Amino acid sequence: FLDVIERTRARGGKVIIPSFALERTQEVVFALNRLLQDGRMAPIPVYVDSPLATNLTGVFRRHPECYDEEAVDFDLAHGDPFGFDMLRMITDVEESKALNNVAEPVVIISASGMCEAGRVVHHLRNSIEDRKNTVVIVGYQAQHTLGRRIVERRQRVKIFGVERDLNAEVEVLNAFSAHADRDELLWWAEGCGEQVRRFFCVHGDEDQCEALAGHLRQRGYQAEVPTRGSRVELG
Repeated sequence: FLDVIERTRARGGKVIIPSFALERTQEVVFALNRLLQDGRMAPIPVYVDSPLATNLTGVFRRHPECYDEEAVDFDLAHGDPFGFDMLRMITDVEESKALNNVAEPVVIISASGMCEAGRVVHHLRNSIEDRKNTVVIVGYQAQHTLGRRIVERRQRVKIFGVERDLNAEVEVLNAFSAHADRDELLWWAEGCGEQVRRFFCVHGDEDQCEALAGHLRQRGYQAEVPTRGSRVELG
């Protein structure tokens, strides 16, 4: 993450981070805060451009009793995990639009996470054709979304109905993902004991669902990947 920011800063570009408003934005802000407090990253303006993410961050601040050990330790040593001098939360529409005219290197975190709606689409339209800039993907991108086409590094992507050249650097940081991996899902299934013996894999790309269902079957479970319109008898 630090390497991506410093590379983009050296080019004089913007780092655009499409992010889910709940939890993912707070994770990214916390990561930036740690880099700053550790002295590993020079200060850089960071904007969270999302009214929902701003409000949710306020909820996080009001409930430190829910922090994990790492966040608790940080709070005791440095204060607010989700606030630092060069961080600005933006809710006003005109302030959001003004970010298009910022010429200095900045980090912009904005929703929605899959780039299908929200303010991040405007930032992508404004930034994606400039080779100085970087789009950092920090979450799963479903098929047929703008985010997925960016991950696939298509030469041209359609934004607001207009084809645009994808010249910006694209970095995918899977470490920020909140999804359980295969082993964690199998561990969860085994933890259900005899109470649950039948599983339906319905969330994710088809090939990944089929793969997980296969692993479940190897462990003696009934596992299916339903298709649209299929019927299931339960009892």
